[in-house]
This record gives sequence, structure tokens and C-alpha cells, in this order.
Amino acid sequence: MAQREADEYDALEQSHPTGISAGQIVEFFIPKGVKLAQATFRKYVQLGLLPRSRRVGEKGKHRGSHGLYPASAVRRIHLIKSLMDEGMTLEEIRRSFIFFRGQLDGVERSLDELFAALDKSLAEKPELKPPRRKELERLLGERRKQADQFVKDMERTVSEITAREKEGS
Repeated sequence: MAQREADEYDALEQSHPTGISAGQIVEFFIPKGVKLAQATFRKYVQLGLLPRSRRVGEKGKHRGSHGLYPASAVRRIHLIKSLMDEGMTLEEIRRSFIFFRGQLDGVERSLDELFAALDKSLAEKPELKPPRRKELERLLGERRKQADQFVKDMERTVSEITAREKEGS
């Protein structure tokens, strides 16, 4: 990926920290001459190549909700399209590291949400005595480190499995 493209992806991710709609993602690729229809985008999600959306409610009465995808999905689409240009099929891509990386991204997001909720819950307990609060904060810190290590270990395992899969092909 050229540095200019990487900068564009970084800028998009920074400008949409809470997520981006499928329509915005499709529009992002139009000036680049990359064909990406809404139906293709949905297919990538259904195949597990892209993360599922997170539903976000609209402010105001009876406004409904819409789906937001992590802005990093744009980078993943670029990778999918590049792999397809190299001759890989969607099924081969699904069996590759990119599919599992997407699964790990979901695990990381879920863990981040869990730890944020636990941090908030702990902060909302003024009745805790300082020694008990300190002990719970220590335990939470340890579990956070273990979760980070788990994800790193899984990344290595996935890399080994997908590398062996390529060698056996």
C-alpha cells in the first residue's frame, strides 16, 4: 500500500472513531475507481470478511437506528480487493489470515467494551473501602494484561495455521 493511501486510511479512521456507515464506506472508494456495491459490502460482512455493524440510535423521537462499522473496515476492503486482484477467491480469502484477523478484532472490541463497563462499575461504587477498591483495580489490571496476551497469542497461532495452510496448498 502506498504511503498516500495509508495516510488516507489513517485520516478516515481518525475522523470516524465511533464508526462509519456502509454508504460512507462505499462512497470512500468511488473517487479511487474501486467498484464496491452495497450488495458486495453486505456479502463481505455475511462471509465474515468484515465485522458486523453496531446499531446506533438516532436522536429524536421515532428516528430509528443505523449501523456503524469500524472505520478500519475500509482498510480491510482494500486488502480484500488486492487479494482478489492477485487471483484469490473469496473462499480462499476466508480461509486466510484476514478472516481470522477480523474475528480477533471482534474479540478485542468485546474485551475493550467489557473492561470499560467494569471500570465504570467500579468507579460507581463509592461504598468500597480503599483496600478493597485497590485490590479490585489490581485484579482488573491483571485480567486486562492477560486478555492482551491472549489476543497476541491467538494472532501468532492464527499466523502459524494460515501459513501452514498455504504451504500445504
